[in-house]
Formats: sequence, C-alpha cells, structure tokens
Amino acid sequence: MTGIQDWTLPYASRRSPVLGRQVVSTSQPLAAQAGLRMLLAGGNAVDAALAAAMALTVVEPSGCGIGSDAFAIVWDGQALHGLNASGRAPRAWTPDYFARLGGIPDKGWNAVTVPGAVSGWIALWRRFGRLPLAQLAQPAIDYARHGFPVSPTIATLWTLGAERLGAQPGFAECFLPAGRPPRAGELFRSEAHARTLEDIVATEGESFYRGALAARMAAHARACGGAMTEDDLGAHQADWVGTLAQRFGDSVVHEIPPNGQGIAALMALGMLDELGIGDAPVDSADSLHLQIEAMKLALADTYHYNADLAHMAVAPAQLLERGYLRQRAALIDRQRAGEPTWGTPRPGGTVYLAAADAQGMMVSFIQSNYMGFGSGVVVPATGISLQNRGHGFSSAAGHANQVGPGKRPSHTIIPAFAMHADGRPQMAFGVMGGPMQHQGHVQMALRVLRHGQNPQAAADAPRWRVTGGRGVALEPAVDAGVVQALRARGHDVRVESGHGVFAFGGAQLVLRQDGHYVAGSDPRKDGGAVAF
Repeated sequence: MTGIQDWTLPYASRRSPVLGRQVVSTSQPLAAQAGLRMLLAGGNAVDAALAAAMALTVVEPSGCGIGSDAFAIVWDGQALHGLNASGRAPRAWTPDYFARLGGIPDKGWNAVTVPGAVSGWIALWRRFGRLPLAQLAQPAIDYARHGFPVSPTIATLWTLGAERLGAQPGFAECFLPAGRPPRAGELFRSEAHARTLEDIVATEGESFYRGALAARMAAHARACGGAMTEDDLGAHQADWVGTLAQRFGDSVVHEIPPNGQGIAALMALGMLDELGIGDAPVDSADSLHLQIEAMKLALADTYHYNADLAHMAVAPAQLLERGYLRQRAALIDRQRAGEPTWGTPRPGGTVYLAAADAQGMMVSFIQSNYMGFGSGVVVPATGISLQNRGHGFSSAAGHANQVGPGKRPSHTIIPAFAMHADGRPQMAFGVMGGPMQHQGHVQMALRVLRHGQNPQAAADAPRWRVTGGRGVALEPAVDAGVVQALRARGHDVRVESGHGVFAFGGAQLVLRQDGHYVAGSDPRKDGGAVAF
C-alpha cells in the first residue's frame, strides 16, 4: 500500500484527519500546542515531542508524571533509533523481599521501580534536540505554575484515581488541593511541579538521579517503608536499543525490543500475513476472528517469555522467525475460537504522542505511570508522581520475568513505527492503555497499512481486546451481526460500555504521504492533532 486509499470517515466521530508539513498528535490538546510552539520556533520533531511530553506530565497526570517511564522510536531522516528509558528494580528487590510482603503490590513505594522518563527526555534532547532544554520545558512550567483547565475526560479519570489512591503518601497534597479531585473546567496549579521541572532543566536531569531531587525521593521512600535508594537512582541510565522489525504486506513494522511487549504485535502481524488477513473486509467477523486468534497466540508466548532482555530464555529473533510464526498461525481454526498456550521456538494509564517535521524527522514517543496515577506516591513538595511498574514483575519462581535486583519488568508501553519495504518512513503510531497497546498496534497497522484507511478513520474505528481464555471485549459500535457471528464461533464476547471504554485505549497516528503528513487522534480521549 503506497498511500491512503480511503479518505472516508465511516465510524461515529466528527473529527477529520489533520494535514500539514509539520504535525504533533497527542492525547491532550494543550500538550499538542506545546509541541507545535517548538516547531514554530524552529525546533525539530524531537523538540516538539519533548515539549509535549513534559506538558503531559502536568495536563494529563492521570496517565503520566515526572516519575513515569518512557520509550521512543526516532526516524532522523536516515535511520531509525530506539530508546528504552524504563527503570530497573531497586537492589533490595529479591523474591524473598516480596515473599515477606505477601506479593508485589500495585500501589505504594514497593510498586515503584526507578523512574526513567526524565533520563529519556535528556537522552533524546542531547542526541537530537535543536532548541534549549529550558525552552522545551517552558510550556509545561507555565501550565503548572499558572494553571490549566481540567478537561472532562481527565476529570473523570482523576476522580477514579483518587478513589483508589487518595490515601497514598503525598497524593492528596498534590492532586486533591481542595480536598477533592478538580472538576471539569476548574483550574489546576502545581507550583511544586513547576519548580521540579526547572531543577531538571538547570541540571540536565542530574538532580533527579544524582542530586537534590534524588535525595528527596530516597528519603521519602525510607520514610514510607520503600526500598529505593540514592544508589538505585544514581545507577540508572536510558539505553539506545534499536528496534525489532516484522514485514507486514508492503510495510515493515518496528517495535522496541523487550522488556517492552511490542514483540507481541509483531508476532501477531506475522501470523496474520501468513493467513492472508487482507482478503476479508476489515470490520467483518472473518477478519476480527483471525485478528483475535493471532493476538491470543502472540500473548501466550509473550506472557511466558517476555522479560528484561538479559534474562529471556529465548531470543526475540526466535519468536519472530518466519517458520515459527507459520507454525503458530497453522494452529488457528478459521471457524472456532481457541484457548492457546505458549509455543516452543527453536534457537536460531499511559500517554502517547507522535511528531513530525518538514525536514522528515518523525518521532513515536510514549510515557506512562502504568495504572492511571501509578503507585499513587507523590514525593512531597516536588510534584513527582511515581509509576507502579514493579507490579509488572512476576512472583513465579524461575519465570523469566521474576522480580530481581536491577531487572527491568516486562513493560506494557510501546511506541511503534512503520517503514515502507523500500526503506522510506511511513507512520509513527501508538495506542495507550496497558495490555491494550500491542493489540491496538495490530488493529492500527491492519487498518492503515493493509486496508488503506486514513489515520482518523483508523483511530475512530471500534476496537476489540483479548481478555483471557476465549474472552474478548468489544466496543459498543461493533456491528451486532459481527458480535453474533463471533459468539457463534465460540468467542466469549463482552460488549463494554460506560467507563469500560477507557480500557480500549487512545490512538495517535502520523502518516507520511507525498512530502506532508496526515494525522489522526482518538476521540476516546481528549487528544488532538495540530499542524501547519
């Protein structure tokens, strides 16, 4: 597929694709505007992405914070670069440590791995940034210091987060300034957040890992029974890791290697290629059935094998080997839902954004707390809200992803990038939402790269989500006849409505075409794309 073949908007959305020579697409309009300001000031796509990412820690704290993790894929005009800025477990985190606690919690300091997002910002800026770091951070600092109006969707998520995490240390002080979550349309300010961003800028991140901010984080951890130390923070670094790739039709889809779970999307796409997925209409029961079954097989392998790359029992290349994926695809019954387990290959709460500039640089970037507001922990008087990525470890003895000192947990957040088979850049894209992300990548890639849908239509389209066993959740807009046909094939279908729609994530896509870009943003969140 060489370009958009279908400009129609067949799904329930009033949005149209955004076109321009430079574009930023995020999950929150104020953050998109922060990125656009950098492009207008002569910055590049990385400058725009970083400005948007820092702004998102302020204007969408229900998905990310200064204490998040991050990943990025950058097309610099000549080559792709992959960055892993996820954090590692504190050195005290042994299996015995959590056995004494009764398991790995999903809140509090004992769910927090070293936060990596700040290291990712600095690594990207040092390698690719054009504008001063202080300029990139200024929109975020201004939103924090002078306030921003909370949007309706984020207000809802804020309330849900407060119900679960309001008692965690520092949460109420930072996020419940009036003793309650801010309502939609109310201004929210955080002077502490603004000062912390200024400190990060002034020290190029050193304060966060080896200075005053690190000392405050470690002291708060000690006071609250956590294991994080200044040595744990000081040992952290972001890593340039390249990408994994999978041919899909006339495109090649790229993901970050493990500990990220993007390999699951690549495995599913490889199986779908073997099954001739493009032959059936994209919204038909035949197509959805194959997508769901391929995803189930890929997830079975991912949950068994995926971990910190240094601790995996099999190499990622073995899971992506074409013969192995052909064998896995052959297990799929076109008429019946299955309950697959992992195979045996032979040796051989999140925000996403995309930015692109007129010189051809494109960025696929994601940062996340994990579960909404993450651990719920906020370091007092800093605005540093911390992720709960430790909960992504396994407690199972001998599992590749078993918790251990200095390990990175298996990670849900994943940026994606597509190239034409001839080596030209094609699309930066991602889908937010925990275990929805790799499943969403498969659906976006299929719609845009194989069926030629425009990015906005792909973002608008109703989604599915595998839920375990034969279970699959569908958005209410899926055709009733398709729902019935999937049930007839043995799928345990649940149509989700209400707050459940948040579980289908939010997509942002930027597609390069004929020297300009076409962007789509998800109506499920407050996202927006801006361009000029």
